[in-house]
Amino acid sequence: MSFSFRRRPVLSRRRFLSLGIFGMAGVLAADTAWYEPQALQVENPYLPTTLPGGPVRLVQVSDLHLSNFNSYFAKVARQVISLQPDLIVLTGDYLEEERNIRGVLSFLKELHAPHGIYAVQGNWEYWSRLEGENLRRHFAGVGVKLLINERTDLDINGCALSILGLDYPSSTDHLQRLQEGIDPQRFNLLLSHVPAFAHEQLNEHVSLVMSGHTHGGQVRLPYLPPFYLPRYSGRFVAGFYHVSQHRIPLYVSRGIGTSVLPLRFLCRPEITVFNLGSQPLTQIPESSVNV
Repeated sequence: MSFSFRRRPVLSRRRFLSLGIFGMAGVLAADTAWYEPQALQVENPYLPTTLPGGPVRLVQVSDLHLSNFNSYFAKVARQVISLQPDLIVLTGDYLEEERNIRGVLSFLKELHAPHGIYAVQGNWEYWSRLEGENLRRHFAGVGVKLLINERTDLDINGCALSILGLDYPSSTDHLQRLQEGIDPQRFNLLLSHVPAFAHEQLNEHVSLVMSGHTHGGQVRLPYLPPFYLPRYSGRFVAGFYHVSQHRIPLYVSRGIGTSVLPLRFLCRPEITVFNLGSQPLTQIPESSVNV
C-alpha cells in the first residue's frame, strides 16, 4: 500500500500583503461609507459668558441634507431631546436633491424645546426652490420659527438672549440692518448658514456666531487641509474661530448629514451643546480656537 501526500499551498509574502491591503481597504470603505456617516457625536464646546441669569442649554443642529426620514435621523432627534435643551437652533441645509420637505418636517416634529426652535436657511433651500415664505409656512406648521434677516428676543432663566438670523445669501446691507438696535446688555447670538461673510461689519456686541455649511470637510486626513470645502467656507472648517477686529467667537458645526458623496472619514457628524451664563470668564481660551 502506498500513500501520497499533497503539500499544502504556501501563502506567499506578496499574496499575504495583497490580502492585507484588500482587507484594510474594505475596512476603510465600510468605515467611510457606513460607520462614520452615522457615528453621531455630541460636542460641548467651552463658551464662558458673563451675563446674569442662566444657565441656558442651547443645542445646534446643522446640515441635515435629509433624503428620507430614516432610523439615523430618528436617532439624531432622540439624541437632541435627551440633551434637554432650553432652546434649539438650526443652521440651514435641510433638503437634498429629492426636495423631501415631508421628511424634513417629520424630523422637525420630533424636536421639542421649552423656549422654541429657531432656524435660518442654507444654500440647498434656494437650490431646491423651497425657500423664503414657502419654507417659513412649512416650518411654522411644525413649531419652527424661520428667521429671514430677522431678530427675536427671549428671556430664558433670567438670561436676556437675542437671536439674529442672517439669511443666505445676504448682503452687507442685510447684516447691518439686522444689527440695528442691538442691545449690549443681552447675549446676541447670530445664526448664519455660511461661516464666511462680511465679518468686518459685525457689531462688537455680537456675542457668538454659529454656522454650518462646511461639514468639517467631510473626508479628512491627518495634518492635511480638507480636499474640498463649499463656496463661502473661507478658512473655516470646524470648531471655534475668532473673527473681526472685535475677536467675536464663531463656531462651525460639522453637521448631521453628508452632501455630494455620502461619505465621512475622520470627520464624524455632530450635535453641538452650549451652556450659556454658567461661567464667570469673558473669553474662550486660545487653546480651543482654530487659527
